[in-house]
Amino acid sequence: MSSTGRGAAAVPGGRASPGRGGMAPPGPPRRAAMGLFLKLVRDRLALMTSAAELYGDAVRISLGPKTLYFFNHPDHAKHVLADNSANYHKGIGLAQARRALGDGLLTSEDELWRKQRRMIQPVFQNRRIAQQAGAVAEEAAGLVGRLREHRGGGPVDVLGEVTAMTLGVLGRTLLDADLGAFGSVAHSFEAVQDQAMFEMVTLGAVPTWLPLPKQLRFRRARGQLQRVVDRLVAERAARGPVEGDDVLSRLIVSTRQEADPRVGGRRMRDELITLMLAGHETTASTLGWTFHLVDGSPEVWDRLHAEAVEVLGDRLPRHEDLHRLRYTTMVVEEAMRLYPPVWILTRSAQGDDQVGLYHVPKGSDVLICPYTLHRHPEFWKDPERFDPERFAPEGTASRPRYAYIPFGAGPRFCVGNSLGMMEAVFVVAMVARELRLTGVPGHRVVAEPMLSLRMRGGLPMTVRPAG
Repeated sequence: MSSTGRGAAAVPGGRASPGRGGMAPPGPPRRAAMGLFLKLVRDRLALMTSAAELYGDAVRISLGPKTLYFFNHPDHAKHVLADNSANYHKGIGLAQARRALGDGLLTSEDELWRKQRRMIQPVFQNRRIAQQAGAVAEEAAGLVGRLREHRGGGPVDVLGEVTAMTLGVLGRTLLDADLGAFGSVAHSFEAVQDQAMFEMVTLGAVPTWLPLPKQLRFRRARGQLQRVVDRLVAERAARGPVEGDDVLSRLIVSTRQEADPRVGGRRMRDELITLMLAGHETTASTLGWTFHLVDGSPEVWDRLHAEAVEVLGDRLPRHEDLHRLRYTTMVVEEAMRLYPPVWILTRSAQGDDQVGLYHVPKGSDVLICPYTLHRHPEFWKDPERFDPERFAPEGTASRPRYAYIPFGAGPRFCVGNSLGMMEAVFVVAMVARELRLTGVPGHRVVAEPMLSLRMRGGLPMTVRPAG
């Protein structure tokens, strides 16, 4: 398949770069920069969607001193994220978000990133993830129990409930700790994520010492999260020798090897905060979007219920049930197509490159947007429609591998994808087996593209028995 997609061949404006391979992609004129910046602040999803619709699969977006290269074809994603990934470091936004998140796995580069990845990778091996299935199922059962208490009553914020559950799963499976003891930690993560997005949108141009309400809230949140990290480490140390295979144990051992204790302490904070943020936020967002989408499809609820009853009966799910909960998996996959938890991937070109037909100069900011890629009409028929059947085996075989990248791709492919999928599938199956969740009339569900694709204002739903 050609990697030109709907690019310069479809829209005039692509032009050759003199003396270099490839041409510059088409895009809006420079005089549109102020309007584009306002759209970046107010409606980032609309900005990316309209760019793809107007200019095709390769778009050049000028924002003052910045020129963004937005690529929206599976071949482009494969090249940038996998085939030539060595040429692309984390890009616009994430570099600025480092001021909020520090040098965790999400923002680090080169040898530090490789060191962090090697340290954490064994925690996510299939054998160990399978061993965590019981803990995931128990936390999901607790969620169902809390939702059950609201049957026939007023609305409950389902997003808040699943967020609390995903924090519980993260604590038990990755940290061997009870995060339920830190009641407001989710609000602290929200403040950190808000600051990280503020840094991304403003390109780090606003000093952190300015006493803006957002930044004061962020500083309080960072202080609280540092206290959480200190307490987790102290409680683990109080148990005796650190010998576990969880992330916290591995981090304690790894950071003790730093010559400067201050460096070790900073690494511990940055890596744990990043892990806890990414480890619960993305799965909670996926579950929220799944329940919202299924609410509009009664026949999907019915099939989910029937499969859960057939596969699970009245027991908790086990790891080996995953391959039998096939329709449930398809539903979660389709929810992540429409609302990928990581909605945009930013990169910075370390050297000149050619992506498809287009020249990318050294230092350029490159964007791959799963949100728009997952809606590309060449690869997804009626792309706005919620249809889990797209992920039946016969449907997936005909699509390019990189048309669907909810966990990213290449070396930076999400390390926690297997745990996240198991968690989401177990929760959806266990809820659908017993309950039916219904949206509140008049409540408008709005996508909020932060570091993950959140729901603005939660997800109020009423609860009634299934069937």
